[in-house]
Amino acid sequence: MDRYRIDSHKLFYHVSRVKDWLDGKLIYPIYAEIAATGQCNQRCTFCALDYMGYENKSQDKDVLLKRLSEMAKLGLKSVMYAGEGEPLIHKQIGDIVVGTKKAGIDVAITTNGVNLHKALAEQILGYTTWIKTSINAGTKETYAKIHRASPSAFERVLKNLSYAVELKKREGYSCTLGAQMVLLEENASEPAILARRAKDIGLDYLVIKPFSQHPMSHGRRYEDLRYGGYYDMEREVKKYEDKNFKIIFRGYTMKKLDENGRYYDRCQALPFWVYIDAGGNVWGCSAYLGDERFLYGNIYENTFEEIWTGERRRKSLEMVAKSLDTTSCRKNCRLDEINRYLWDLKNPTEHVNFI
Repeated sequence: MDRYRIDSHKLFYHVSRVKDWLDGKLIYPIYAEIAATGQCNQRCTFCALDYMGYENKSQDKDVLLKRLSEMAKLGLKSVMYAGEGEPLIHKQIGDIVVGTKKAGIDVAITTNGVNLHKALAEQILGYTTWIKTSINAGTKETYAKIHRASPSAFERVLKNLSYAVELKKREGYSCTLGAQMVLLEENASEPAILARRAKDIGLDYLVIKPFSQHPMSHGRRYEDLRYGGYYDMEREVKKYEDKNFKIIFRGYTMKKLDENGRYYDRCQALPFWVYIDAGGNVWGCSAYLGDERFLYGNIYENTFEEIWTGERRRKSLEMVAKSLDTTSCRKNCRLDEINRYLWDLKNPTEHVNFI
């Protein structure tokens, strides 16, 4: 069982917020994804946001924390630092993580792990709910090809994670430490190798997930990749599971991708989340970064409340509700499972009373 519900969603734990949404009330997001910086120290072959250009932009720590303090009071529960750049490149990411948690917001990080050095781990681990590291190979040679990085970076990442595990145990921290592999043709023979390494290090889990083509991405190498031939792989990698180490094989997501179907025709999930890019722009959807129809405002120009209640967001939501064709959206987008849940709430099937 995936107790982290990575292959599902957790919106049903926020009943009061969903009830307010159903009643037509203004709600603020539960979750935010924030790019600390636009820069990245790798150029992964599958990068979805390559079209953003890896720009030399970074969040101003003081402004960001001021906005996050405001957002916490408005109802924001969590932040994941990830986005179009590598978050740990930001020179003040440690202070940002600590400040975010002190504002009352749960913190998570998705990273390539290269910069998760000892000093940073010691600063942030006690303030972080989870850290998920992207490791898309089981060997340094394949890692170098996919991450387009030095082969030595592979062992450096594993060394960094080993120390993080040691630190977590020594200090009694609750931070969940995991790894993630995007399953590609180049690494399809290596999930079991990575699973063994991840388990030996002492990580809490390894996710094996499919690639999903971003509509605006420059890279098209994996556009036609299908996963029907990989479903049996789950049994092989699950052999490494035990009570302390879990394999989350996202077979359900793979099947949805291969089936290529959405039964909802409108996106309804946008009020529950928000994306803030490295330049402070506030977006309704990460699949449409750069599309002005989804741009709500900028945190350096307005408060978050002004942005969230502003005319640009109102018009954007109106456009999404009336004319956005979800067949043009990214397949298996981050909000897909939430959209399925919300659609079912508003469009119940027959016999719903027979629980």
